[in-house]
Amino acid sequence: MEADETGASVALVRLIASGSQASSPGWLHRFPGPQPVLGSPVERPITVDQTHRSVVVGESVVVKWLQPPLPAPQRTPELLAHLAEVGFGRTPQPFAALYDEENLVALVVAFLPGAVDGWEWAVDDLLAELGGGAPAVIGGLLGELAAELHVALAAPSSVLPDPVGAATSADVAGWTAQGLDALDEALKLTDGDDGEWLDSVAQAIRADLALPPIRAGLGGTPVQRLHGDLHVGQILRWDGGYAVVDFDGNPAAPQDSAEPAARDVAQLLVSLGNVGAIANKRTGHAYSAQVAAWVDRERDALLGAYRPVAGGLFDEALLAGFEAAQLCRELIYAARFLPRWRYAPMEVLHYRYRTDSRFTEEL
Repeated sequence: MEADETGASVALVRLIASGSQASSPGWLHRFPGPQPVLGSPVERPITVDQTHRSVVVGESVVVKWLQPPLPAPQRTPELLAHLAEVGFGRTPQPFAALYDEENLVALVVAFLPGAVDGWEWAVDDLLAELGGGAPAVIGGLLGELAAELHVALAAPSSVLPDPVGAATSADVAGWTAQGLDALDEALKLTDGDDGEWLDSVAQAIRADLALPPIRAGLGGTPVQRLHGDLHVGQILRWDGGYAVVDFDGNPAAPQDSAEPAARDVAQLLVSLGNVGAIANKRTGHAYSAQVAAWVDRERDALLGAYRPVAGGLFDEALLAGFEAAQLCRELIYAARFLPRWRYAPMEVLHYRYRTDSRFTEEL
């Protein structure tokens, strides 16, 4: 059963709905809970930019084909099983995972009616505000959702019986080294005027990447399982509210089994800046000052909503370093997978390091 076969997604959903455990080749892992209900046997692809390929079946189920298939075990089935057990209901209901002999081939989850990803709804909301419409107040809901996710990931289950640990000094040194490596790679991959400018602020970025010592006191700096690639594009607005999706991790970052919550929060904050960059591009930078004010406002709102829910899980002192590392990884991702995306992290970097800022009215 291959992702690019016509009808493969319908066939897989039918197999799951039938209750059969057999598949040729490979085998199915079923998640506890309801089984999928196949409506009309019609497939349609989800066409937004994504690393893998997703197909909606019968407007009720989504089959995500991993391209290429990933060596088992993978983090996504484990995290989905854990979240289902602890009762986290703000992600689509998982139905099954399809494996071949050695690899995870596909994930099958519930389809969310009316779902739009954050690269659409968040940008549209901001553009509406810039045009005189209602305020685009999204930071608070993102912060609340992220905190609820982290609290759920920190709850014990049969899948993750001891999900929270404490960071060591060696861990912090390793995260700093990862960030410095990401900067070095970004410098190699970013050419032209962007590359020259990035080199001019590299020392300032390195200073941010030097993470402070771990938090002292009871429990130290907590580490736990994370989403791993938490940005607005992973937050769906659908008919029932908001949901977080795609637990595959960051394709441009090493994934540890336990990391500080600040890494996810940093990725989400960077993505708010990217939303601003997209809005600036679409409006020809006509609202640069307003966009800058919006990014600052929504960052504050996100953190204000996140802190009281996450509580002691969050070591905010790590945030600046993880944001700098994520911006470097955005450049790496652009160079390797999506060159036309480079403008967005470059714009956020200009804003963050305040040199020839593209968020200012002078430009």
